[in-house]
Amino acid sequence: MTQVRHYLQFSDLNRDDYQYLFQRAQVLKRRHGSGELYRPLVGKVMSMVFEKNSTRTRVSFEAGMSQLGGHAMFLDANTSQLGRGEPIEDTARVLSRMSDIIMIRTFEQSNVERLAANSRVPVINGLTNEYHPCQILADILTFIEHRGPIKGKTVAWVGDGNNMCRTWLQAAKLLDFKLKVATPVGYELKTLDGQHYGPEHFEPGHSAERAVAGADLVTTDVFTSMGFEAESVARMEAFRNYQITAGLMKHAKPDALFMHCLPAHRGEEVAADVIDGPQSVVWDEAENRMHGQKALIEYLLLGRVDD
Repeated sequence: MTQVRHYLQFSDLNRDDYQYLFQRAQVLKRRHGSGELYRPLVGKVMSMVFEKNSTRTRVSFEAGMSQLGGHAMFLDANTSQLGRGEPIEDTARVLSRMSDIIMIRTFEQSNVERLAANSRVPVINGLTNEYHPCQILADILTFIEHRGPIKGKTVAWVGDGNNMCRTWLQAAKLLDFKLKVATPVGYELKTLDGQHYGPEHFEPGHSAERAVAGADLVTTDVFTSMGFEAESVARMEAFRNYQITAGLMKHAKPDALFMHCLPAHRGEEVAADVIDGPQSVVWDEAENRMHGQKALIEYLLLGRVDD
């Protein structure tokens, strides 16, 4: 029996896997854009487990499965036994007997790991407090579309040392680019995977100008992520000098891109003239969640496909 492969962190795949996925996602995107029907997953079912709300995650997975010929089922705490305290191990045992792949968007990374440990089918991390691998898959796909290979480039992260930032760091080491991070004091990135990140891949600091200087890509996220709403007032004060403005973008390379995983709060983490400006690729980035995830789903279920 073939061992089931999961996607729980960005580091679960290797550089060669990602090279394939980025190329495959572009093929699937071109096919979709030309109106070609490609349905290798007819009869396949994805269970989507949402313990955290979402727009882009739900739509991108549901639409992606439909385009591939499969079906996606939505489950949340209000419409399933998860909200009544069923152990996630039991949920995994049941769902993996009735579906071919599972996506979960939840709080602690341990929930995803427990689900995968008890699943007969591939499990995809749709977001946890610790990691957001599908988003970084889409972000790098978007960079490649606009600027070519990301190897040797510089990505500037300005804001919270959160799940997005942590996943960018895993990607930097794996794909050989540099991540420069600027966070307020007390909100620094904490690595959780036991890996060492040298200066060739990671430059932490507190100065937004220094992080952005010479960057090929500038990216950020909301200052208050889901689950941290009680800290919102304190965070607004701590992060008030970390907004991505047109002035800050001038420290980056002239052709630098701006990304945001959305939803965005104009006037907080990013100025309206940046996110709606010519350097912003946030709408391509949002669409590429679907195309990148389609390539990932196909890969986890069918392996590498040549056609």
